[in-house]
Amino acid sequence: MDSSRLPLGQHRYALTTTWTGNRGTGTSGYRDYARDVTLQVAGKPDILASADKPFRGDPERWNPEDLLLAALSECHLLSYLHACVRAGVVVVDYRDEATGHMQEDGQGGGAFTEVTLRPTVVVAEASMVDAAHDAHAQANAWCFIANSVSFPVRHEATILVVGETDAREE
Repeated sequence: MDSSRLPLGQHRYALTTTWTGNRGTGTSGYRDYARDVTLQVAGKPDILASADKPFRGDPERWNPEDLLLAALSECHLLSYLHACVRAGVVVVDYRDEATGHMQEDGQGGGAFTEVTLRPTVVVAEASMVDAAHDAHAQANAWCFIANSVSFPVRHEATILVVGETDAREE
């Protein structure tokens, strides 16, 4: 269906994933192929991806686990900025040190068990600190990616005020 004709509130996304890891013999053996992939979206730079290093991937390329963590972190950031605008909070800086935990199941599969976002947010005025903390809950409720995963996405936010060195952690 043409994305310009989707019902209101529905969005379609498309990308092309191309395996580029054939070393000449395809998947003739577990060690005979690279896990290299190119991710392409029309009009955007390609992403060179692979498996994570423990799964015989190239550690210099993005892996699916990195991309999932990045999607959660960025989605929260964008939702948070919107929540802050609506709450009258002026954010002047935001940096997230996110971590995720994945557990293998011993059968060749596994799953993420949790992600923790650790944003450090700088707001314009001390009077905005409480609302800045509250905006994280709203952002979590609005984040499409967090609402699409089956594991907890936790938040350990630090809010700073421009010109102050005191931090208050959530």
